[in-house]
Amino acid sequence: MNLLKPKINWEEDYSSKILIGAIVVVFIVFGLRLWFLQILKGDFFAKKSLDNRTRLTKIYAPRGLIFDRNGRLLAYNEPAYDLAIVREDCRQHSCKFYLRFASNILKINLETIVKKFKKRVKRVKPFEPLVLVSNLSFRDLARLEARISEWPGFRIIVRPRRHYKFSKPFSHVLGYVGIVDEKELSEDPELDSGDYIGKGGIEKVLEKRLRGKKGIKKLEVNALGRVFKEEIVKPPIPGIDLSLSLDLDLQRYIYNILEEKAGAVVVMRPETGQVLALVSSPGYDSNKFVLGISSKDWESLVKNPLHPLRNKVIQGLYPPGSVFKLVVAAFLLEKVPQFFDQEKIFCPGYLKLGRRIFRCWKRVGHGWVDLRRALVESCDVYFYSRGEDIDIDLLHDFALECGFGKTTGIALPFEKSGLIPSRAWKLKRFKEPWQGGENLNVAIGQGYVLVTPLQVARFISGLVNNGISYTPSLFLNEKRLTPQILPINKRNREKILSAMIETVESEQGTARCLKIKGVVLGAKTGTAQVVKLKDDKKKNKDVPYKYRDHAWMASFGIIKGKKYVVVCLMEHGGHGASGSGPIVKSIYEYLLRKSSE
Repeated sequence: MNLLKPKINWEEDYSSKILIGAIVVVFIVFGLRLWFLQILKGDFFAKKSLDNRTRLTKIYAPRGLIFDRNGRLLAYNEPAYDLAIVREDCRQHSCKFYLRFASNILKINLETIVKKFKKRVKRVKPFEPLVLVSNLSFRDLARLEARISEWPGFRIIVRPRRHYKFSKPFSHVLGYVGIVDEKELSEDPELDSGDYIGKGGIEKVLEKRLRGKKGIKKLEVNALGRVFKEEIVKPPIPGIDLSLSLDLDLQRYIYNILEEKAGAVVVMRPETGQVLALVSSPGYDSNKFVLGISSKDWESLVKNPLHPLRNKVIQGLYPPGSVFKLVVAAFLLEKVPQFFDQEKIFCPGYLKLGRRIFRCWKRVGHGWVDLRRALVESCDVYFYSRGEDIDIDLLHDFALECGFGKTTGIALPFEKSGLIPSRAWKLKRFKEPWQGGENLNVAIGQGYVLVTPLQVARFISGLVNNGISYTPSLFLNEKRLTPQILPINKRNREKILSAMIETVESEQGTARCLKIKGVVLGAKTGTAQVVKLKDDKKKNKDVPYKYRDHAWMASFGIIKGKKYVVVCLMEHGGHGASGSGPIVKSIYEYLLRKSSE
């Protein structure tokens, strides 16, 4: 009998073995995992661990400085402070508590801060600073500094802020910088949310040259996200400085004598194309855009009838009036074989074409006039008569060769090309054929003809500079840019220049108001009609401002061997001689004084 032999429980023994096997498998899995993490992937996770306590942040590069031709500072940088939030470091509180705190301490509407946060959050990584408030005042900065240790998710960012020393006189040349928008961010991978870039003028055109390259700084943070160590990994590269061809004193002088009236003045050296002054009046305060212009200030600029935001030198499109007679005269001399400049035409004060009467500015007429006298005394009837036989398409092509109807290529944004009409243009624009009477309007610079003051200045420069006009340049050391050869031979240029000098020297010349002893001056006046008035005998002061004529004066001068071109356009200034003449004469007197110093 086997009564004393123990009875074996095979089910329990099998279960024990399974349990032991499972434990062994678990330990093997853990061991393999530890080997994978510590041996095979040790370096990777060590770097990841280091990354969790280090941050890379960008260092703003100082923007390039801008100087005038004599080395005087026009645009520079000063330190500015922004409040930013790093979302990954907002561990003690959620981001909404940070936004509420910023709203309370800075006295800014919470909705405004939230809106800015939501707008930028998609473009900024959680560990990168997201700018909430730019250009903190010193008072707000002090408030934040006193409490910021309690809020480790906040960062005070120091960056260079643009400042314009002589804002209004240079506003249309320098332009301004402003916060980058969504479109600009998508077009340029170097930009980050909250960056400032050029929005107008030279600041816009040469943005990448002025901007420089950002640097990189490594930050080490503790478990609470507070920075305890900083190291510059890559220093920023400053933007390139610029020296302009503009003269600070001349620019300010011209802006002041314009007295905030609507107008444009350009002063050029014809031999080089360098621009000494480019003034559009009235100007605006560029610094307001840098700080963030208020709705009230913006509305004031936009609704101002004098259009301070428009650069009138390159964007203002005006009928050239009698200034265009210089182009028509050159066309007659060059392109009309049967034309004889000494042939005289009688001016009784008007010309009748069909049922229409085209009047001369001088109601009693000029009598018998040839081309020279027609330019000197600006006889309309002479050019009406010549205009009857002009082929408008040939004149269109000739004017384009003279630089009209296309941009000059100056380094400024949004330049307008103007308009020189042709048969094809009118048919396309109005679905109507060209009428013969329209030639008469074009011949005196009216009708559809539109030009900019800079186009006129470039043309006059070409006449003075042996038929070669250069692209206007705003930079001191820039080589002469693309020359344009005027389609006018030497003999005919001399005829036109001689007539311009007589226009100043003669007692009957329309620009005799410019005469300065010891200075050779030549000019052409222009009175450009804005609208045809029923009562055209009214004096300019009695006509509503917006209907008054524009006043032109296109001129050149030789002062102590140096040649200058000065063009002035005064919007609704009336007659060229009275509206723009005193301004141009004052500029030449200034240049004469400076040449004697």
